[in-house]
Amino acid sequence: MNLSAISSSDRRRFLGATASAFAALAASGCTIRTRGADGAPGRARQPASFAGYGALAPDPAGLIDLPPGFSYRVISRLGDGMDDGGTVPDRADGMGCFDLGGGEIALVRNHELQPQHDAGGPIAKGFGKRNGVYVPGGTTTIVLDAETLAVKRQFRSLGGTIRNCAGGVTPWGSWLSCEEAPTGPGQRYGDGLERNHGWVFEVPASARGLVDPVPLTAMGRFNHEAAAVDPATGIVYMTEDRDDSVLYRFLPKVPGKLAEGGRLQAMVIEGLADTRNWNSPAMPVGKRYRVSWVDLDNVEAPKDDLRQRAAAKGAALVARGEGLHMGESAIFACCTSGGAKQLGQILKLTPGLAGSPDMVELFFESESTAQFNYGDNLCVAPNGHLIVCEDQYTDVVDNHIRGITPQGSAYDVARLTTQTELAGACFSPDGKWLFVNVYSPTATLAITGPWAA
Repeated sequence: MNLSAISSSDRRRFLGATASAFAALAASGCTIRTRGADGAPGRARQPASFAGYGALAPDPAGLIDLPPGFSYRVISRLGDGMDDGGTVPDRADGMGCFDLGGGEIALVRNHELQPQHDAGGPIAKGFGKRNGVYVPGGTTTIVLDAETLAVKRQFRSLGGTIRNCAGGVTPWGSWLSCEEAPTGPGQRYGDGLERNHGWVFEVPASARGLVDPVPLTAMGRFNHEAAAVDPATGIVYMTEDRDDSVLYRFLPKVPGKLAEGGRLQAMVIEGLADTRNWNSPAMPVGKRYRVSWVDLDNVEAPKDDLRQRAAAKGAALVARGEGLHMGESAIFACCTSGGAKQLGQILKLTPGLAGSPDMVELFFESESTAQFNYGDNLCVAPNGHLIVCEDQYTDVVDNHIRGITPQGSAYDVARLTTQTELAGACFSPDGKWLFVNVYSPTATLAITGPWAA
């Protein structure tokens, strides 16, 4: 199936065949791509301007400052007992939210643990071992009452992996958990490891315990960060957290069945080899470029050189691709250290419809730390705004959640008052709650307030 040239009618058939996926997309803050009356990709209806929610008020509990009218609750913490006998592990990172039906929602939460870290108890089943013991990375799942947010159960759902950083939700109701760890036996940081790591794993939101850990090897072995699925085609887009990274996409043989294989490609931008803007403003904000895609081979990359081979084939360089999320008609990618000030960029990739080419533009480039400073995880809110989590690289950090309007204006959503990062932002199916992780010590928060319509 040639997904890059799929027709509009084929897309509609695919969407019709996966109608049950829409709840999962809504849970992640996505809306399905539509077409406007003029035939152009549909856009969210937004006010002419939005100035933000006002000055952040200090949190009496000393955890997270929020605008007037907003509040939060902690729903899970490091060390909390889980239903499988373990305790909540540390280093909570990327996360997705899913509607399970029956008044329940699930949060599938990554833990960016390395072999030397505490798993929160022994792991009964997993992917890889170090010196005979399963390595501690993976995911935990929290099942909540959709109305009250009471925790009904929480448990480990993926084990034996390393540095599960970010990932992405799928339209068919699963979480793609990505290892930011291309290492293995005899490789850097690979002492004692029994298998190669650096893969994507799929965790169904409906899992009741540890899943069988199947590495999706056709999706490539690299320093994985995030993933986003276009619901109209089943194509999976992926980022890599490296200064000289590229943007990838995976064309599955069968949409929705990633384990059956497919083709891995990298983004080529017509007339532009480098999006980073470090040495000169080669990519101005708002200018649209035509995109093509180059096939990659030897994608299991035992030398961890996939991005370099992609660049040699003409793929455009990206500055530390991290957060990635599918919006109404485009995919947004956070490039953590991009831009002339090296404070971060956001790329906007618009997949073509009815045979038209894919297009990419620089949607936002931070010009000051007040806009955002090292954006990492991001999601698209139900109102079309971007929600960006900061992860600063300074001795003393002052990490925020920033909002960015469809017109490209940045504003404050929250400020973390502890010395760690925020990660895993995602919305509840009804759009009322923004879930987000405090990285370490792990705390999963639910934030609510008068969100802009």
